[in-house]
Amino acid sequence: MYRSQTEPLQAIDLPRHRAIVALDIEQSTSRTDTVKAELRSKVYELFDEALRSAGIHRRYRDPFIDRGDGILALIRPVDQAPKVLLLNRVIPAFSRLLVDHNANIPHAEPQRQLRVRIVMHAGEVRYDTNGCFGEALDIAFRLLDAAHVKKALRVATAPLTLVVSAEIYSSVVRHGYSGIDQQAFRPLVHVRVAGNRHIGWIHAPGKAVQHQVTELAIYRQPA
Repeated sequence: MYRSQTEPLQAIDLPRHRAIVALDIEQSTSRTDTVKAELRSKVYELFDEALRSAGIHRRYRDPFIDRGDGILALIRPVDQAPKVLLLNRVIPAFSRLLVDHNANIPHAEPQRQLRVRIVMHAGEVRYDTNGCFGEALDIAFRLLDAAHVKKALRVATAPLTLVVSAEIYSSVVRHGYSGIDQQAFRPLVHVRVAGNRHIGWIHAPGKAVQHQVTELAIYRQPA
């Protein structure tokens, strides 16, 4: 039976647009459960602090979704939480907080250092009584877990490696908004979801653009 035009649609039946930010702690499976508990608590604290520092408070986002060794954050499409703000305020703030945290860890306890991979995408997310799902989430997680992204973090001195989807690159990064360096993003990741090829752009600050071709060749080697 068709719904009447005046009958309200159940929100649970419809996809909702979200900015998708997910992160994973590097080498979490190599830590003891005691250390994992500490790192999990700290990454929640620091990521929430980074969001709030940019004015993206809890009322503008869904509750964090736990991923065991990481977090999924779904940001609602409101004026107070534009995607530009996630890239030019939240990610840098989160990176600085990680640096400060690691600086206070004794050298004798490297297992307590926090290093993370983080992905940013956007798209339609479906919800049911068990949680959320959808192709947009599949794309984000494939990018986050790509071998090239893991390798980029492994060889980086910074405690955070960011990969963004082609959608984020084309709609935000390439337009030159303040605080976002287009030249620091490189299309080094390729994943397939539902038979379609998706490109991920890794943020690699401080490297000359002319090295892009060489880096592409290096990153395409098996990890």
